[in-house]
Amino acid sequence: MYCLWCSEPIIQQLTWQNFFFPDIKKLCVYCDSLLEKIDGDRCHKCSRQCDQAICFDCQRWEKEKERDTLVFNYSIFQYNIFMQELIAKWKYRGDVELGNIFRDAVRKGFTPTFAAMKKHAIAVPIPLSKDREKERGFNQAKILADFLPIKSELVLHRMEGEKQSKKSRKERIQSINPFTITKSINKPVILVDDIYTTGTTLRHAGKVLKENGCPEVFGFTLIRG
Repeated sequence: MYCLWCSEPIIQQLTWQNFFFPDIKKLCVYCDSLLEKIDGDRCHKCSRQCDQAICFDCQRWEKEKERDTLVFNYSIFQYNIFMQELIAKWKYRGDVELGNIFRDAVRKGFTPTFAAMKKHAIAVPIPLSKDREKERGFNQAKILADFLPIKSELVLHRMEGEKQSKKSRKERIQSINPFTITKSINKPVILVDDIYTTGTTLRHAGKVLKENGCPEVFGFTLIRG
């Protein structure tokens, strides 16, 4: 077994606890250490690492009740330089196998946060536009959603538009809602995406869901940007 990032050999540690169901590592010890998990105090609303219960950005969102359709978002990792390089290779250079690096972290991060909702919530991955998904060959949010221990449904459609990564914070927040819905959902929804930056994408998707019968919308993202 070799590290999916640096190609160094990985020595798997077998114990009596994992003998029958070994924890297959996808990164070597060094590369794995470069992934920075969000530890300690975080904003209860968006997972920004800070010592405030609700960060300044989320306080501004809460003042706009009509637009703030998200109960909260939970993210696993910080967006550091290593993560930036890893995500670029995964998403923009089409190395789909790299997504498996996050399988265990996604499952472990999801379970304690959403355990009480597992039996009645549905995971909905944030879609790419048709052209973007054709260009990439996969949707990274769907890959992450498929790691989860709950049902996943593709019920959102995304119209064509400029990449969010090319927009400023102000442009993202003021952007037109790009989502439409293919069917109503009357259960709580956990929106899944790779990165939370301003929260606008999740809130746009949440607005469409809530207008079509969804009682509550949560976010579960790999990274807090």
